[in-house]
Amino acid sequence: MPAVDATDARLLQALTEDPRATVMALSQRLGLARNTVQARLARLEGSGVLAPFASRVRPEALGYRLAAYVTVQVVQRSLADVGEALADIPEVLEVTALSGVADLLVRVVATDADDLWRITERVLAIPGVQRTDTALALRRLVDHRIAPLLERTTE
Repeated sequence: MPAVDATDARLLQALTEDPRATVMALSQRLGLARNTVQARLARLEGSGVLAPFASRVRPEALGYRLAAYVTVQVVQRSLADVGEALADIPEVLEVTALSGVADLLVRVVATDADDLWRITERVLAIPGVQRTDTALALRRLVDHRIAPLLERTTE
């Protein structure tokens, strides 16, 4: 992933403040040529710096009111296969490889407790999964944010 320079950070900060801003509005706000803004946005999207739009949709709006984190212990050398199998479960939103006792941290959503049970049973049934531990997410105290890091980068 390429490094984000101060101009990129200013552009990303402007998009964070107004995600629906047009290229023209961004160029006027930042004092940059429209083609410069367009080229930088294309580079940032193409290189994966900008996350897909889908990450902004809240699962609660789709009926998934229960969120949980499942730690997964995996048989040695099965990490890639388990990761692929987890990607086939629609309620799995994110999978992160960890160091320590647990091998994976899996963020899942469910409609209710019974649905969460079904999902965790499906995770346990994946070949290579040795053990899981589930913790309910009760309340998000700090939403995902990037603005403080962008502000630091523009300084």
